Amino acid sequence: MVIGMIEVGEYKIKEGLYYTKDHEWAQVLEDGTVLVGITDYAQKELGDLAYVELPEVGKEVTKGDVLCEVESVKAVSEVYAPVSGEVIEVNEELEDAPEKINEDPYGAWIAKIKPNNLEEELKELMDANAYAEYLKSL
Repeated sequence: MVIGMIEVGEYKIKEGLYYTKDHEWAQVLEDGTVLVGITDYAQKELGDLAYVELPEVGKEVTKGDVLCEVESVKAVSEVYAPVSGEVIEVNEELEDAPEKINEDPYGAWIAKIKPNNLEEELKELMDANAYAEYLKSL
């Protein structure tokens, strides 16, 4: 087993992150900003990603709203904001290399958000263990 990962069947869940039921992850950085990406489960269900529509820097998002879309050979899927706030940075590498999400779903973040109400909203997200239990129920 990889240190810092929980495995549920073929899916890996990185410890120390927060998760949504829509299969996004959120990583709180030391400066209080939040990196957002999609989980190993999400990228495997989607298949090979062909395109990531990055959100606009400066966009205000509300927790649960559509942050952006990812497109695979199978489908177009919406990525939802796990926290409310302002998009302050996007991972521009994904414009030319969306497959980075398939290769490393927990390393290939999509957007960085400066959150409005982090403490309250984190309480509504799952930790790695809760997300693992959630995946087992699907």
